[in-house]
Amino acid sequence: MLLKFYFFNYEIMNSYLTNIYLDVKIKVGEMMIADILVEIKKIDKTFSYLIPENLNIQIGCRCLVPFGKQTLEGFVINIKKYQPCDYELKEISELVDEKPVLNKELLELGKYISKKTLCTLTSAYQTMLPTALKAKKNFKINVKKVLFLRKVKDYSPTNENEEIIMNLLDNHDISLKEAKQTSQYTIDKLLKKGIIEKYYKEVYRLNEEVLEKETSKSLTEEQKQVISKIKLNEFKPYLLHGVTGSGKTEVYMQLIQKVINNKQALILVPEISLTPQLVETFKKRFGNDIAILHSHLSNGEKYDEWRKIERNEVKIVIGARSAVFAPLSNLGIIIIDEEHSSTYKQENNPRYNAIDIGLYRAKWHQCPIVLGSATPSVESYTRAKAGVYELLEMKRRVNQNLPNVTLVDMKKEIKNGNFIFAKILKEKINEKLNNNEQIILLLNRRGYTTISTCNDCGFTHKCPNCDIPLTYHLKNKKMVCHYCNYETNKLYNCPVCKSKNINERGMGTEKLEEEVIKEFPMAKVLRMDVDTTRTKQAHKKIITDFENLKYNILIGTQMIAKGLDFPNVTLVGVINGDASLNIPDFRSAERTFQLLNQVSGRAGRGMLKGEVIIQAFNPDHYSLVLAKNHDYIGFYNEEMHLRKILKYPPFYNLCLIKISGSDISKCENESNKIITYLRQNLDEEIILGPSPAIIPKINNVYHFHIIIKYKDTKKIYPYLQFINDKYSNSKVIVGIDFNPNKI
Repeated sequence: MLLKFYFFNYEIMNSYLTNIYLDVKIKVGEMMIADILVEIKKIDKTFSYLIPENLNIQIGCRCLVPFGKQTLEGFVINIKKYQPCDYELKEISELVDEKPVLNKELLELGKYISKKTLCTLTSAYQTMLPTALKAKKNFKINVKKVLFLRKVKDYSPTNENEEIIMNLLDNHDISLKEAKQTSQYTIDKLLKKGIIEKYYKEVYRLNEEVLEKETSKSLTEEQKQVISKIKLNEFKPYLLHGVTGSGKTEVYMQLIQKVINNKQALILVPEISLTPQLVETFKKRFGNDIAILHSHLSNGEKYDEWRKIERNEVKIVIGARSAVFAPLSNLGIIIIDEEHSSTYKQENNPRYNAIDIGLYRAKWHQCPIVLGSATPSVESYTRAKAGVYELLEMKRRVNQNLPNVTLVDMKKEIKNGNFIFAKILKEKINEKLNNNEQIILLLNRRGYTTISTCNDCGFTHKCPNCDIPLTYHLKNKKMVCHYCNYETNKLYNCPVCKSKNINERGMGTEKLEEEVIKEFPMAKVLRMDVDTTRTKQAHKKIITDFENLKYNILIGTQMIAKGLDFPNVTLVGVINGDASLNIPDFRSAERTFQLLNQVSGRAGRGMLKGEVIIQAFNPDHYSLVLAKNHDYIGFYNEEMHLRKILKYPPFYNLCLIKISGSDISKCENESNKIITYLRQNLDEEIILGPSPAIIPKINNVYHFHIIIKYKDTKKIYPYLQFINDKYSNSKVIVGIDFNPNKI
C-alpha cells in the first residue's frame, strides 16, 4: 500500500498528458463558437459566445465578453462549430491578446492542478500568470518604452562629438540617455539636419550587463558520476542527495550547459534570498541568457521576464515557486534545489506543490527533473529507495572539509551566568574576529522581544485579532502581530491592574543584534530577516556587502541557513537550536534537523576549516545529535521508525480539512457535520478532529481542523470533492489540503 501515494501523482498526470489537443480548422464564412472561462469568483464553468468574423480568436487567449450587465475578461478554452440552439448567443466584445497567454501545455496543466488540489480551473490558470496577464477588468499592461536614436542617412562628421555618436549608431541604435553623455547640442543639430531620428523602443526593466565571465570548473569524481547517470532526453526523476558544499550547483550548471544548445532549462530555489547569489553565479557562466522570476519583482518586471521567456529570448529561467509555470516551450531539464523546503508548497488556494508541477512538466517535455538537497524530505528519500526516483549521492565536500559541530547545553550555561552566548561561542567569535574571518549567527525569530507580561497579575499583551502574544520591534517602537500585522504602542502599564512591573521575555534577531554589538564592540554587524529585506534589492545588497567583507557578523533567520556561499565564513552559531522542536507538528524533528544541517553547511566552504556551535536546552534530542554528526541516514531511519508507529507519511497520506469563519459556533457546527459525513462513508481511514488549529484565531477568523490519514487517494477523493462543492458558496470557508506542510 505504501507505493500508492507515490504513483498517484503519475496516475493523475498521465490522464491529462494523454489528452488529445484538438486544433479547430475554421472555414471561411463558417460561424464559430468559443467556450470562455470567465473570471467570476466560485463559478467554475465555461460560457459559449459567438466569434465575430473580424476577430482572430485562438485557444489560450484572453478576451472581453458581455456577462449580464457587466463586461468581463476570460480565457478562451475551446473553439467549435456553431450548432443551432434554443437561446441567443452573445458575441465576444474584444480580443485582449494577439496570441495565446496559455499554451497547450499550460491549459492542460491547469486542469491537472484543478483536479489534484480541488480548486477552480480559473484559479489554476490565474496562478500561472504574472499580474499583467491575469484575467481582470480594465487592467492596462504596463510596457516600458524608452527614446532611442537611429541613423537615417550617411553623414561625414565635422567634429569629435558627431564622430562619437555616428560611430555608436553604426554598430546599433542607442538610447537618448546614452547619447546625452556626449553632447545634447550635437544630438539636436543632427536631429534638425535629419541625419538621425528619435523613436520609442520597448525595453526590459531587468537588463543588467555581466561584468565578468567564468568558465566551467573541474569536477570531482562524485560530480562526474552524477552527471554521467542523468539521461537528458527522457523523462526521469532524480534525487541528488549531496552534503553541503559537495558542489551541487556546479553539477546543475554543467547539466544545463549540455541542454541549452537546443533546449531550455528551469531551476527553482526555495528562498528569494538565494536568488541574487545564484543569478550572479549563473550569469558569470551563461551571460544574459537568463530570466528571473520571484515575488520581490515589481509587476512590470515580472511581465518583462515572462515575455522574455514566452518570446524564446532566454534559455534559462531561475526563480522561486511560481517560476515553475514559466512559459518555456522546449524544456530540456528541470532542477529543484533544496527540494525539502516547505516554501515549494503554496499554502493558499490553489494549494499546489511546485515539485508535483515540475514532475508534470518534465513528463510533458520528456526531460529529466533533478531534485537536489543535503537533507531530502523523508518522503522524497523514501521514493528514491523505492525506485520511483533514481538516487544520486555526493557524500564528500569539494574541499573535503565538513565543519566540526559542538552541541552546548544552555541549562548549564545559564547556571554559570551565560544567558545569550555560551562561553565557547563567545571565545570562538572573538577568535574569528581577531583572524579577520566571518561569522553567521542564526536565530529563527525576528523582532526584539517576543512576549510582554505583567509580573503582578499575569496579563499577557496579545493581538486583539489573533489572540496571540505581540512581538516588540525596537526600530519602530511598536508591538506587532506577525500574523495580521496589527500594531500598537509598547505596554508600560498593565491595563488590568495598572502595575508598571512589565516583564519582556524572549529574544528575536533585533535584540540579538543589539547584544552582539554590546558584547563584541569590534564587530561590524549586519542583520537579514523579513524586517530588513522589505525594500527592493535589499536581499542583494545584504548578501553583496557581506560577501565583499564590509561586515564580519551576519545575523539572520532561516533565510540565511541554506544555499548561500561565503568562503570567509568559518563559524556558525545557532541560538536556541531546538526551539522548532516545540512546534506541535509531526515534522518538527525533520525541520529542526534540516535547519541545523543546512546552516552548519555555511561554515568552512572555502579553504579555511569551519566550526559550528549549536546552543540548545534539549541537546540530547536525536535530531540535534544526528545533525551534529552530519548523519542524514541515521536521522532518516530514526524518523521512519517513529512515523510507522504513529501512522504518518510516508506510511500514510494526510489530508487537512480547514474550516474557518468569523462565527465560531457556525464553524464548530459545520466541522461536526463534515466529520459525521466522513465517518459515515470512510471506514479504513483514520479521521481526527475537529479541533481548533494551533493558532485558533487569525485576524478575527476562527480556524478548525479535521485530519484524515489514508492510503488510497482514489477512495477518499469523491467524498472530498462532495465537501468541496457543498461549501463552495458557503459563509463558512472549507479548504482541502492534500499532504499539507503543517497540521
